[in-house]
Amino acid sequence: MPGKPDEGLAVLLGGRRVGTLAEMPDGLVAFQHDDEWLRSGFSINPYSLPLSDELFVPQWHPFEGLHGVFNDSLPDGWGALLLDRMLVEAGIDPAVVGPLERLSIVGHGGRGALCYEPEAGFPKRMQSKDVDELAALCQAILSNQRIDDLDAAYEAGGSSGGARPKAYVEDGGSWLVKFPSSMDPEDAGLREFEYMKCAAECGIDVPEFKLFPSKRCSGYFATRRFDVKDGERIHMLSASGVVEVSHREPSLDYRSLFQISYFLSKSRADAQQLFKLMCFNVFAHNYDDHANNFSWLCEDGAWRLAPAYDLTYSAGFHRGHMTSVLGVGEPTMEDALALAKEVGLSTRESKRTAEAIREACGDLLAIQVV
Repeated sequence: MPGKPDEGLAVLLGGRRVGTLAEMPDGLVAFQHDDEWLRSGFSINPYSLPLSDELFVPQWHPFEGLHGVFNDSLPDGWGALLLDRMLVEAGIDPAVVGPLERLSIVGHGGRGALCYEPEAGFPKRMQSKDVDELAALCQAILSNQRIDDLDAAYEAGGSSGGARPKAYVEDGGSWLVKFPSSMDPEDAGLREFEYMKCAAECGIDVPEFKLFPSKRCSGYFATRRFDVKDGERIHMLSASGVVEVSHREPSLDYRSLFQISYFLSKSRADAQQLFKLMCFNVFAHNYDDHANNFSWLCEDGAWRLAPAYDLTYSAGFHRGHMTSVLGVGEPTMEDALALAKEVGLSTRESKRTAEAIREACGDLLAIQVV
């Protein structure tokens, strides 16, 4: 049964204590670094949590009094739905369970490397299921059917983000498998597979991906977890978490993403990757390019742009991109090249790159059922 930690919540990374979260009288969740972490650790968000012994107190918005880096650990979309359903079945009103209690429920099961203690999770009774069984379970949940093993579904995919049902499946490594939502076509998995294959052919850094075979459809799209390396979890921070903005509404421009990337990784190669990703999203009609769909990884204090993810056709927000290009929601080639010039990329090389991606995306869109 989840409850508010009396002495605050310890934030851990790689078994070391980063600091402590504690709720203030006004409901804001403050954070303070651990002394040992200050001596030999790194900033888990250089934008808003520099290495300092001060007490960091966030704004209420947009994360209900939580810093963005910790909000990244909370389940979103599908995972939040599962968690709320579990709370209701336990006789708890989800509206009274705040972010600190939810992080306690996440415990050691979140994305990235941050962990939280004490844990206050639900009993775990995960059973082996094939992907078709998991897909059927997800559809039953979406249809508001009563599920006896709801906690098993949460354990399988409750820490994931995004709106589509998901589950972590072990198959020679940890894979995040996506299942169609009630609004998706049956071939949604195959469509995302084709998008990811096209992105890889465009020179975009993507995680390992594949289609899990199905007896019911053309297959389920899956990516290997890139926040785990050699069994060790890697700290991950989304653009939303970096600059404390909501991903639920258009809140960023690609110019801001370049600024974040230069600040964190100071890498021209990352900037070139980000340009390719921007062009792909624009020309492949991935309008759902919101602030949670861009992330950076940190190993031993060194930051780098994470592989691209959630690349698929999307009508988006009023037919405009969630992340604009120089303030334009329906950007053109000229807008993309103008931004490339502004952020210091070669105009000639950028034009060649953008034209190749536009051509590849044209071929991709021609085979999509939209």
